[in-house]
Amino acid sequence: MFRSSSAVLLLIVAMAQPGVPAGHGGSHVHYVGGTLAELSGRVPGQLEISAGDTLRFETHGTQVSVPYSSVNLIEYGLRVNRRYVAAVLISPLLLLSKKRSHFVTVGYADADGRQQAMVFQVDKGDVRAVLVSLEARTGRKVEYQDEEARKAGKG
Repeated sequence: MFRSSSAVLLLIVAMAQPGVPAGHGGSHVHYVGGTLAELSGRVPGQLEISAGDTLRFETHGTQVSVPYSSVNLIEYGLRVNRRYVAAVLISPLLLLSKKRSHFVTVGYADADGRQQAMVFQVDKGDVRAVLVSLEARTGRKVEYQDEEARKAGKG
């Protein structure tokens, strides 16, 4: 009885993760900007870094593939915001907390040799794995926007 309820619980947990189908190795990210004409605004999707020799971003029927050999920039930065609205609505103690948003920029040369860029907002739990994987696959070092980003990225 215990084993079957554990298996059901694991299945429910796997299904409850937003945007991550069971068995999928990608990271849930949001495309928040860059040079891709077919994407605009904040678009959720999967960033697949473990596939062969290309980085893939998939969202709502659109797939962008970039050969790792074309990547010429990996940059990591943070945006830190105080939680003013929550402090007003819930508790002034929330002014002491900060919300950190993690951004990874991937710059690359397209097939025509033009410089392109994609900026992704990455979940806190995935950012280190994404940075390490990109460094390993591209052979490029991550550039950090500032010292706070360096500390958060190397954690």
